Amino acid sequence: MAGVTSISPHTSASSSLHPKFHSSTLAYSFNSSVESTGTKVGKLSRSFRPLRIQNAATKPAKSPAEEDWKIKRQVLLQKKVRSVDVKEALRLTKENNFVILDVRPEAEFKEAHPEGAINVQIYRLIKDWTAWDIARRVAFAFFGIFAGTEENPEFISRVESKLTKDSKIIVACSTGGTTKPTQNLPEGQQSRSFIAAYLLVLNGYTNVYHLEGGLYNWFKEDLPTVSED
Repeated sequence: MAGVTSISPHTSASSSLHPKFHSSTLAYSFNSSVESTGTKVGKLSRSFRPLRIQNAATKPAKSPAEEDWKIKRQVLLQKKVRSVDVKEALRLTKENNFVILDVRPEAEFKEAHPEGAINVQIYRLIKDWTAWDIARRVAFAFFGIFAGTEENPEFISRVESKLTKDSKIIVACSTGGTTKPTQNLPEGQQSRSFIAAYLLVLNGYTNVYHLEGGLYNWFKEDLPTVSED
């Protein structure tokens, strides 16, 4: 009997580059299967069909946030979600009533965030203890991560409680990502802020921008920052 187990990340995390910058590892998918083959004893032989046992921790159906990056990127480009650098973002908040939507975890937001920003985390710590949630905790632990995260199912409803559909929004996370192709990344690089921007445009938000370089660049440029106790 041979066991086969696979663990694959949906998106990779970056290492810490700045005192106010934190990387966050996102969700992993976990599945396993077991296969049996025939056995032969003396003159008698008994054959078995290959047996595949589906793990009880079956992953739920794919959510919009888990859609392939290639599809997300295409939608973001079609919806003309524009990336702006941190100085342009600061100008837009001061002169054009834009608001920065910080989608990092609440603890990181409280530690430091742009003045006037609001926080709705796109990912949260895994809360439940279903078979699937336990499997994900095991997957994270395999990589030495004991505070695994999951998509925040309340993300859109929380945003809707704070911002109207015609609000001018600049979505920000730690690193930002990019839709621009490079030699090594022909489709650009996914990020939490791009996932959030994708969900916003799917849900009818019409003025969505993206913070290029993320809040790492904001802090690096020493732009107006506040913290909460």
